Amino acid sequence: MTVPSPGSPTNSAPPPDEAWIIATELGVGRQQVVAAIGLLDEGNTLPFIARYRKEATDGLDDSHLRRLTERLDALRSLAARRTSILDSIAEQGKLTEALRADLMAATTRSALEDLYLPYRPKRRTRAMMAREKGLSGLADLILAQTRGPRSREELARPFISGQVPTAADAYAGARDIVAETIADQAAIRSRVREQGMAWGQLQSRMVSGADDPRGVFLSYYAFSQRLNRLLPYQVLALDRGEAEKVLRLSVTVPERDWRAPIADHFRPDGRSVLAADLEAAITDSAERLLLPAIERDLRSRLTETAHAHAIAVFARNLRSLLNLPPLSDRILLGIDPGYRSGCKTAVVDATGRVLATATLPLAIPGRGQEEARQTLTGLVERYGVSVIAIGNGTAGRDVEQQVAILTRERPDLKYLMVSEAGASVYSASALASQELPDLDVTLRGAVSIARRTQDPLAELVKIEPGAIGVGLYQHDVDQKALARSLAGVVEDTVNAVGVDLNTASPALLGHVAGIGPKLAAGIVAHREHAGAFGARQSLLAVAGLGPRAFQQCAGFLRVRGGVEPLDASAIHPESYAAARTLIQLAELRPDDAAERRRDAVHTVLRQTGEAALAERLGVGIPTLGDIIEQLERPGRDPRVDVPPPLLRSDILSMDDLTPGMLLSGTVRNVVDFGAFVDIGVKQDGLLHKSALPPGRRLELGQILQVEVLRVEADRGRIALAWKGEGAADPGEGA
Repeated sequence: MTVPSPGSPTNSAPPPDEAWIIATELGVGRQQVVAAIGLLDEGNTLPFIARYRKEATDGLDDSHLRRLTERLDALRSLAARRTSILDSIAEQGKLTEALRADLMAATTRSALEDLYLPYRPKRRTRAMMAREKGLSGLADLILAQTRGPRSREELARPFISGQVPTAADAYAGARDIVAETIADQAAIRSRVREQGMAWGQLQSRMVSGADDPRGVFLSYYAFSQRLNRLLPYQVLALDRGEAEKVLRLSVTVPERDWRAPIADHFRPDGRSVLAADLEAAITDSAERLLLPAIERDLRSRLTETAHAHAIAVFARNLRSLLNLPPLSDRILLGIDPGYRSGCKTAVVDATGRVLATATLPLAIPGRGQEEARQTLTGLVERYGVSVIAIGNGTAGRDVEQQVAILTRERPDLKYLMVSEAGASVYSASALASQELPDLDVTLRGAVSIARRTQDPLAELVKIEPGAIGVGLYQHDVDQKALARSLAGVVEDTVNAVGVDLNTASPALLGHVAGIGPKLAAGIVAHREHAGAFGARQSLLAVAGLGPRAFQQCAGFLRVRGGVEPLDASAIHPESYAAARTLIQLAELRPDDAAERRRDAVHTVLRQTGEAALAERLGVGIPTLGDIIEQLERPGRDPRVDVPPPLLRSDILSMDDLTPGMLLSGTVRNVVDFGAFVDIGVKQDGLLHKSALPPGRRLELGQILQVEVLRVEADRGRIALAWKGEGAADPGEGA
């Protein structure tokens, strides 16, 4: 029998370049990827490329570029690992041209590691000790399935020594070498891994005597599922159950799915006296070496996939949360509910400035509660509060009952429940100490709740994204990958919306392309010392902010009421000349209404033609489109296209709910199996994915019409059905 090389079958074709791989995976042109990689390698930021280099990348958006960047990093990491492996094998003097070709053709980390396995420095193994005893020759005879007149004892005799006293000892050692040889074959490992993922089963059993008082893992006490049918949230739950020592997990790969790949390379020959030795070595290799390694690989792959999915869900939810429309030009009162220490309240004006604070026992029944409600009424009347924002944590629904009493008496006063996730993190942060130095830490949370209602983006960027809590298992997933993904979401959202240079906090400025925390602090310090910026160009006076940083950040910063009207738009300074020419051609005036602007610009576009107009202005067609959009609606906030939050004036209890009732609700969290919807009672209702129209994807903050299907008051569960988007008629379902 011919023993295959560790890398067989050999693939001598040259590996595809990184641009081709990425282009294929993203479904875009290779030249688009080449251009994007070039711009990234030159030091350009992703938001800048997405917004202001559309001609170069042929319109790759921030989503494409984010995936491109992640894949590029992974491929370059793979290339670095390949180089390290090539060097290691070369130093051992074992690098053949065929092996080099296989290593160069490998496009995944597992394929590389499979090829490297036979050459990786190892701890002392049974096979290694057998080789040291001189048993490699006997192992070769087993692998070759030698035929002939000699008996097993005769074949073993040359290998018997002081270290190997008997033929049985010789064959035991030789079989160890054969077992390791089989397990080290890259082709076998790859096939078994593929078969295992396709047909393997994961079993879960409760650990005897384990502590699971709330039955969190009840569904997995006796659980079995095909690996390729496991859902991401199931994998995360199983992993957590194992980590908490409640569950014991195992993976089983059917014998047919590991034996067939081995048989393709190592098949016992019934006419050889060593057939039984090869058969025994195959079984030993599978049970002792190959399958345990494959199980680790499969479990790792399942976990990585589940983590990636959970991070994507978290990122999507965070993006929705950050894109919620602001409640501008309103005076708000924020309440951070609590029982023992009282409810912290804060009134903020339309700019977020704190007007008043108080600690009130709103959640504790009794005379003190009535007095607290009177004090709350006084704050509402004195400062002209129009909206009360209530944190949704402990005691939140009890406070809601008291606030609802006020809103019944005041038609102009509304309230809403707000996620308070991360408010305590902000309260204790250095940034909060700088912004609210005269406020007690406990009161800062109420300010945060009010401000995040006024402008979710501006306030939530002050909090570590992972602390905002809009997903499942966020503390279980790869924290570095989670932080990287969420930072990208924040960066994309901040730059898509734009930032007011003269009012933005250091936290908000720090997420603008090309700035970062250090420059953000410098910008704010300059603003406090020299006064408001009169133009974008004035940024160049900030210490440490040079032409390169200015190029990257300028288009995302807004200066309203400055010397240059275009500074209030998303038009980049490098396109000002083109914009001014178009303004002249369209005969636009600063006081023109939006409809007049749109008609005038499109008249020029129609008369000149898109391509000819772009050429005349010296820009590409994508940039021309962006300039036209900004001239029609300068500095438009994309969040205004999202429906405003649902403001309530009364409260329901679970006892008020009956099947068939139609209600309006706000999506609070989106998970794999559906969405949790706030319908104005203590417990959010579950809108299961099976109750949604096919292909419908919900987003945080979305307003829905829902129907009550089932109410399980004893278990605190409400099942909902989809009835449509937007607010329901208040009279429906009554």
